[in-house]
Amino acid sequence: MTITKAVVPAAGLGTRFLPATKAIPKELLPIVDKPSIQYIIEEAVASGIRDVVLITGRGKTPIRDHFDVAYELEDILERQGKTDLLRTIQAISQMVHLISVRQKNPLGLGHAVLCAKQVIAPHPFAVLLPDDLIDSPVPCTRAMIALFEMHGSPVVAIQRVPADQAHRYGIIQGEKVSERLYRIQNLVEKPAPGAAPSDLAVIGRYILPSEIFEILEQLPPGKHGEVQLTDALIALKERQPLYGYEFEGDRYDAGEKLGFLQANIMYALKDPDLGPRLRQFLLSRDLLRMCS
Repeated sequence: MTITKAVVPAAGLGTRFLPATKAIPKELLPIVDKPSIQYIIEEAVASGIRDVVLITGRGKTPIRDHFDVAYELEDILERQGKTDLLRTIQAISQMVHLISVRQKNPLGLGHAVLCAKQVIAPHPFAVLLPDDLIDSPVPCTRAMIALFEMHGSPVVAIQRVPADQAHRYGIIQGEKVSERLYRIQNLVEKPAPGAAPSDLAVIGRYILPSEIFEILEQLPPGKHGEVQLTDALIALKERQPLYGYEFEGDRYDAGEKLGFLQANIMYALKDPDLGPRLRQFLLSRDLLRMCS
């Protein structure tokens, strides 16, 4: 079954970026010249997604506005003859069919996904977390959809992480079945130091069947009263195979400051206009020896 729907949870408060996020959703903080969430939506569209369910909270209206038509701005750009900018702005509003659903209380990632049930069910769907920017030759979500269609089973993205970082992630225990693909036998959410079953961490991309909603509805709240998607995945793998895809490319955690800065630098270096000038600036201060 072809997957054309995706869920993008974007209800978080962005407290790690205060005071910048006091009045601006963290998802609109720019990576070079585009809001971080636009990279996520572009990945979804490049993967064949037509409908994106945006899970929002209070103060997130500007995200919807970014993907809406801006009549006044378009009129000004047209009258000023700035046709390139006009086409760029128009392409954003035409990019995808965006459906906004409010998560009224911050009750965990699992609950955020469950909020999309009325729009998504009974179809399989993708979940893309906006904090995780993945720069890969083939869009990560597209590669995962292909695996879902091949195996008929849910797929999560995984990446190797240093042992001292494993406590920040859900870590899989799995059996390798082919290049970059693992059959998941167990999942441990944020294991204690030294207790991780592997160095393969679940990253913010998921291809899920509609059955996940039934599991989420039946899950009791966990720590802090939240419903965790990891707990639902553990239950799901008892019903059908669950695979982990070790994606190609680079991933940046734009939800924390260092990852956000890294993403800005690396995406800027790839820009044909900014890249050479930024590289020269960094080299002039002896900051880019590895790329010289």
